[in-house]
Amino acid sequence: MIQPDWELFFGSFWPMVDGAVRGTIPLALTSFAIGLVLALVLALMRLSPKRWLSAIARGYISIVRGTPLLVQLFVIFYGLPSIGMLIDPWPSAIVAFSINVGGYAAEVIRAAILSVPKGQWEAAYMIGMSNNRALTRIILPQAARVSVPPLSNTFISLVKDSSLASLILVTDLFREAQQIASFSNEFMLIYLEAALIYWVICLVLSTGQGFLEKRLDRYVAR
Repeated sequence: MIQPDWELFFGSFWPMVDGAVRGTIPLALTSFAIGLVLALVLALMRLSPKRWLSAIARGYISIVRGTPLLVQLFVIFYGLPSIGMLIDPWPSAIVAFSINVGGYAAEVIRAAILSVPKGQWEAAYMIGMSNNRALTRIILPQAARVSVPPLSNTFISLVKDSSLASLILVTDLFREAQQIASFSNEFMLIYLEAALIYWVICLVLSTGQGFLEKRLDRYVAR
């Protein structure tokens, strides 16, 4: 029976955690923040009465959701240099992940906005609010509470998907795992350890999601 190399296991733990702290988590946070802004813009475009704005948003979302994230990442990192646009690995990963998050989160935000009763709009208009003011002060805060669970799931998925950045030489948790496994030739042990660290990170995020949902539920009338 093959015994696990515990010395290698514990010796590789901190380099991978360091890769997560310096690479995986900042990459996911930055990409998600940018993607969320993009998603809000796309969601408002989808809801716009102007057909050309809605068509642009529909096309963008369709392309993003209909193509693999890995392909999008490779197009940006390997494809753009062929037309004279050379982007370093880290910015390439941020651009690719942000674009991807924007496409998926846009539909979440749009659905959340549509879930707010129309009476909220009417009440805002009755007290003299403009359309933009009603949107920012009344509608979006309510939509934000509704969108927390699916957007949190999107972020957790992004943390896992960020491992694809290792394919374009971004130093993150999985890149560290690849290097350690290649050097030690203990692929099973190291990759299982990497999976364990990803699982712990996602478990912490899921716990935070549950706490946030409970906090927001305190402000909902029963």
